Amino acid sequence: MKIASYNIHKAVGTDRRRSPERIIEVLNEIDADVIALQEADMRFGQRHAVLPDWLLEARSPYRRVPLAIQSGSMGWHGNAILVREGVEVTGHDVLHLPCLEPRGAVNAAVSANGVALRLFGMHLDLSGLWRRRQAAALLHQVEVANSHGAPLPTVLVGDTNEWTQNGGCLRDFARQFTILSCGRSFHARRPVASLDRIMYSAGLTLNEAGVHSSPLARRASDHLPVWAVLEAG
Repeated sequence: MKIASYNIHKAVGTDRRRSPERIIEVLNEIDADVIALQEADMRFGQRHAVLPDWLLEARSPYRRVPLAIQSGSMGWHGNAILVREGVEVTGHDVLHLPCLEPRGAVNAAVSANGVALRLFGMHLDLSGLWRRRQAAALLHQVEVANSHGAPLPTVLVGDTNEWTQNGGCLRDFARQFTILSCGRSFHARRPVASLDRIMYSAGLTLNEAGVHSSPLARRASDHLPVWAVLEAG
């Protein structure tokens, strides 16, 4: 199963132009089975979805997992999950995270191509202290999710806002998860930091991973997408 994570920056590109259509073109380039998005809703007002359902249906093979709490939104505090046609969604939920400013995470249990897993999408705080608190909350929620019904291999993806390579919240996640070295994803024009991460638990094996750095992706958002192909076992 190919998993991806993409902070779409509300569809505002490095040219300061808002283009949901351009973001969808990048999603099609990535060609993943499941994609976690960050900054997928407008920040103020009614927090409308950046990528409305009709546009996704018209221009891509993706549909959103129905996480929205507020009418017209795509996800929860800007976090959303897209699945390709044919991917089965067997459960989903939204999570509150400890925060100074509104933050949350989302999860979905999915299966495709002989692989079943639970994916958590997140966008962590700018503060290192709050990131570690949020990591602890996420790890607790993984345990809770696996205690209800059959446990599933788990993947954590998203914009961690962690500039260190092995410290901070990454040290906390590494106690239970393998953290991939996908590559530098921020800033899209000249990547200097690996802010966007994919982490996986036991029960999964890595096939390959990387950063999607096409000419279009370098214009579409200030982050580049990261991706990984995972197998059962």
